[in-house]
Amino acid sequence: MDFQTMLPWLIFGIITVMLWAVFQVFSSDKSRATERLDELRDPGKRETSERPGTAVTVLEKAAPALSRALEPKSELEQNVLKVRLANAGFNSPGAPQMFLAAKVGLGVICTLIGGAVGFVQWGMNMQGVMAIFITGSVGLFGPNIWLWLVGRSRMDRIFLALPDALDLLVVCVEAGLGLDAGMRRVSEELADSHPDVCFEFSMCNMQLQMGRPRKQVLHDVGIRSGVDDMRALAAILIQADKFGSSIAQALRVQSDTMRIKRSQLAEERAQKTSVQMIFPLVLFIFPGVFVVLVGPAAIMMINNLLTD
Repeated sequence: MDFQTMLPWLIFGIITVMLWAVFQVFSSDKSRATERLDELRDPGKRETSERPGTAVTVLEKAAPALSRALEPKSELEQNVLKVRLANAGFNSPGAPQMFLAAKVGLGVICTLIGGAVGFVQWGMNMQGVMAIFITGSVGLFGPNIWLWLVGRSRMDRIFLALPDALDLLVVCVEAGLGLDAGMRRVSEELADSHPDVCFEFSMCNMQLQMGRPRKQVLHDVGIRSGVDDMRALAAILIQADKFGSSIAQALRVQSDTMRIKRSQLAEERAQKTSVQMIFPLVLFIFPGVFVVLVGPAAIMMINNLLTD
C-alpha cells in the first residue's frame, strides 16, 4: 500500500485524535453522582445546561477561548451583535460568546476538511489552496447567513401575527384588565399559533414584575423584536403611559393601522405574481407548448425536404 492510498486514512486519524483530545480536555473527570453531591453541598454549582460530557457542555466550556479571536472590541459592535442575536430569538447573556465560538469552530473544521480533500484531490497547488480558502470562508461566514435568515423569518412571523395579538389585547384591556394582565392573557391564549409574539409579551411581563421601568421594558421589546411596527407600538404605549391617555384607544388605532398595512402587503405580493410568473412560463411552459404545436409541422417540412 503506497503513501497516496494511506494519506486519507492518516488525515482522518489525526482529526479524530484532535477531536478526542479536545473532548477530553473540556469534559469533566468527576462522575455524575459526585457532582450531584457537590451541588447539594453548594447550590451555586448547579447547572441548568445539558449533562456533562455532551457536545453542548463541551462547546460552552470552550466558548470563552474560541470566541476571543472574533470578540468585538468596541461596545457598539457588541451591542450590534446582541441585537442581531435577539432579533433571531437568542436572548441569553452567553449567546454572543456561543455564536462567535461556533463560527471559529466551524471555520477550523471546514478548513481542515477542505485542506484534506484539496490536498488529496489536487495536491499542494492553486486548486488545493482555493479549496482551503473556500471551505474556510463557508465555515466562518456561514453562521452569519444562517443568523440573518433566522432573524428575517422571525421578524416576518412577528409582523404577520402582531395585529391578531393586538386585537386580543384590546379586548382584554377594554374588559377591565391592565396592560400587564392583558399581555399575560394574550401570551397564554396565542402560545400555539403565534409563539414569537407571545414570547415577547411574556418577556415584557416578566421584566415588569421584576421591577424594571415600563418605559425601558417597552423600549427593549421594540429593539429586541427588530420589527418597525413593534417599535411604533412601544412608542405609542410609552406616550400613552406618559400623558395618561387611553391605552385601549391607542392599541385599537395601532391594530387597525397594522391590519391595513398587512392587507396592503398581501395585495402587493398578489400583484407581483403576474410578473414573477413570466420567468417559469418562458423557461418551462413555452418550450413544451412550442414543441407540441410546431413539432408536427417541422417534421412534415423535414420529410418533404428529404423526399425532394
